[in-house]
Amino acid sequence: MEKKTALFDKHVALGAKIVPFAGFEMPVQYSGVTEEHFAVREKVGIFDVSHMGQFFIEGPQAKALLQFVGSNNVDSLSNGKAQYSCLPNENGGIVDDLIIYKMEDEKYFVVVNASNIDKDWAHMSKYNEKFGAKMTNASDDMSLIAIQGPKATETLQKLTSVNLSEIPYYHFTTGDVAGVPGVIISNTGYTGSGGFEIYFPNDAAVQLWDAITEAGEEFGLIPCGLAARDTLRLEKGFCLYGNDIDDTTSPLEGGLGWITKFDKDFVAKEILEKQKAEGVNRKLIGFEMLEKAIPRHDYPVVDAEGKVIGKVTSGTMSPMKKVGVGLAYADNPHNKLGSEIFIQIRNKNIPAKVVKLPFV
Repeated sequence: MEKKTALFDKHVALGAKIVPFAGFEMPVQYSGVTEEHFAVREKVGIFDVSHMGQFFIEGPQAKALLQFVGSNNVDSLSNGKAQYSCLPNENGGIVDDLIIYKMEDEKYFVVVNASNIDKDWAHMSKYNEKFGAKMTNASDDMSLIAIQGPKATETLQKLTSVNLSEIPYYHFTTGDVAGVPGVIISNTGYTGSGGFEIYFPNDAAVQLWDAITEAGEEFGLIPCGLAARDTLRLEKGFCLYGNDIDDTTSPLEGGLGWITKFDKDFVAKEILEKQKAEGVNRKLIGFEMLEKAIPRHDYPVVDAEGKVIGKVTSGTMSPMKKVGVGLAYADNPHNKLGSEIFIQIRNKNIPAKVVKLPFV
């Protein structure tokens, strides 16, 4: 049985196309992917991303637990600051990627991927037997709306007394929005066009959605679905768990060395340290098609001789660039910038080039 977010009826009323996603009935699109994509790049869009998971980790041992299960260094967090991190598994793969928010000295808020809520909870709980932090799974009680795009700040500012321009990227605060108190207002997002993500109890979801929709009307705000969220994140080279990173890919292979800090002890530290010292045999790359073609998840990547050297993990036609773009794992030495590779599409090897991320 698929779950529904608190905004499900709203999506149906707005004529969204609903699809099953990560155990939820979610809107994949409303007016169309291209229109929604450009609204976020040029104006402002609103997304229901309440399917994401939320945990609170509290108590004297909260930080110690997060330090050990996460790859990034929680020491660099001050109150009101957020951090991108991942949970390495015992083999050096990735259990999930996540955002850690430091609310106060012994209270952290952790946001995980919808499809991994139970898996992450089990993984963290297993290690918490040693630490004894207080863990609360608030996923079913909280909603999350993303307001994204160049007009996001102006839209949201109409509804809150919090000065949004004072919240830097990857920082957050708690305040009132549209009459709802205690909303977590975070300068984060998965679109690369700026904006905010707000977290609040389910019963305020419809009130906030309606207020934001009305506030953004003058700026051209439209509701956006998962399909546009995917094209937006892909143009920016952001990883999607289950596609670009998973239990078999290490953070160093997946381009997440920048969130893997070796100045502390953590799960699989020795394995990843060895990888760092010796180098990895394959890497996640960005590529652009050199001919008109759309790369898709799981298409083989081959060299000039037709030998398989990797596979596509995410691909689309970039709405901004009007060319096929994608992420793929490619073996050495084919993952160097500027390398020519070929994507196998229906038994044809179509040329592509390894490029620097982001695409846009």
